[in-house]
Amino acid sequence: MTQGTQHSADDPRNADIRISVNGVLKHRSEAMVSVFDSGFVLGDGVWEGSRVVGGHPAFLDAHLDRLYEGARAIMLDIGLDRAALTAAIYAALDANGMHGDGVHVRLMVTRGVKSTPYQDPRVTVGPATIVIIPEYKAASAASSSRGLSLYTVHVRRGFPDVQDPKLNSHSKLNCITACIQAYGAGADEALMLDPHGFVATCNSTHFFIVRKGEVWTSTGEYCLGGITRANVIALCRDNGIPVFEKSFSLTDVYGADEAFVTGTFAGVVPVRTVDHRTIGWEERGEDARGPVVRRLQSLYQALVAADVTARGPRAWAPRPGRSAWPCGPARATSPPR
Repeated sequence: MTQGTQHSADDPRNADIRISVNGVLKHRSEAMVSVFDSGFVLGDGVWEGSRVVGGHPAFLDAHLDRLYEGARAIMLDIGLDRAALTAAIYAALDANGMHGDGVHVRLMVTRGVKSTPYQDPRVTVGPATIVIIPEYKAASAASSSRGLSLYTVHVRRGFPDVQDPKLNSHSKLNCITACIQAYGAGADEALMLDPHGFVATCNSTHFFIVRKGEVWTSTGEYCLGGITRANVIALCRDNGIPVFEKSFSLTDVYGADEAFVTGTFAGVVPVRTVDHRTIGWEERGEDARGPVVRRLQSLYQALVAADVTARGPRAWAPRPGRSAWPCGPARATSPPR
């Protein structure tokens, strides 16, 4: 059975989570948006996902930078400043009693409700729709050592004048098409090339190889500006690991000593095979990690810990005899009977 970096075990607690929809906390069975919403009709919006550690979304500032930059690029008025949006995220976490690890939060912003299902932004009749989904969701420990299988697909990451890959938009059909082809080939995720035939990125993660002690990743011209990607590049530079953002081909990949992907949810994950070719020149058994991947996993875990520790411990608990819902702009509705 194939499984990508987003794979996690089902958690029964997610059946009763509260989701923030425009500041109103609703039981997941009641959390809905309009059929005229821009995101539903056209995929018109931007989004972010963040892993929660110690009750804090890791690297939240960088995620909000990317969210607001993307919104500005498509002239989408989020309607909340960073402080208010941050407060809304924490309110959703508090409403679910999520103050530790093993949580993932998805923040989605669309242009809002339209008067008619048409692409013109001028038929939008309301403010932006903001949805915050916190879930109990931990990355698979097995994937972090066992490694992933990748398959190179025909779907390319294109030029920015077609659809800029740096925009973290709701419109992800090219990545979905890539997923379908990769899964059909029996792989966990898709490896995507750029318009020139060089390696660009994966459908939902960023791709790296290791050759003779050097870490290579794409130029970044044809992929999302990944938060984890940037952190791993910085970790390499700060810790004496040669790292290069450059064009390279599948031949370079097939002959690599190690390969790995990076992403917000799973962090640093080794790659075992690409196009049915085993990566590396030595047999690693059930553990696909080479020495560089092992080191980067350790460095990245320390970086996450430092980021959330800098924001201090979460000190929140419902008062005895009172509702556990937070006060303020977010309101709660009861679960259905």
